[in-house]
Amino acid sequence: MEVNFYEMYLEEMALIPVLEAEEEEKVLALAATGDKEAKKRLVEGSLAKVAQMVKEYEGRELPMSDVVQEANVALTAAAAAYDGSQQWQEFLAQEIRQAVEAALEEQKTEAEIEENMTARVNVLQTVSQVMAKELGREATVAELAEKMKMTEDEVKDIMKLALDAITVNGEGAVSEEQQKEEE
Repeated sequence: MEVNFYEMYLEEMALIPVLEAEEEEKVLALAATGDKEAKKRLVEGSLAKVAQMVKEYEGRELPMSDVVQEANVALTAAAAAYDGSQQWQEFLAQEIRQAVEAALEEQKTEAEIEENMTARVNVLQTVSQVMAKELGREATVAELAEKMKMTEDEVKDIMKLALDAITVNGEGAVSEEQQKEEE
């Protein structure tokens, strides 16, 4: 059963009273003076508004639960930084937009790096297999580095990535019994 945390979050937000215009004006005035309770109410009363603001990001690189989390962190930071010198709604929208866009960009960059590293691992595996057939034995790191026009450290880094990926997948996991036997 897959739980939709975003839907659960929206249901919970319906239980928190939003800031009506009159209350918001009072809370903003107090928050601008540094009043902690006012800043807390500003955050709570703005949560539903933030959820509405981020709907435009649905279906992008990040799940909505992550988008909302980033936006809520931005909301908390905006409330903490609010000093009354800016219009709250504009300030909040700007902070949320910047935080969510940064998170989306980071996700995109991470995906590109992962894709690049996967390609490098695949090329290393192919070159290693071809060289093993040609040489009749496993190629050394130095031989692989020369063939791939890389340094030995770069080849070792790629090998480590491949080994880490295998371990994470459980394919290379060593049982406790195997560890004891090896000792």
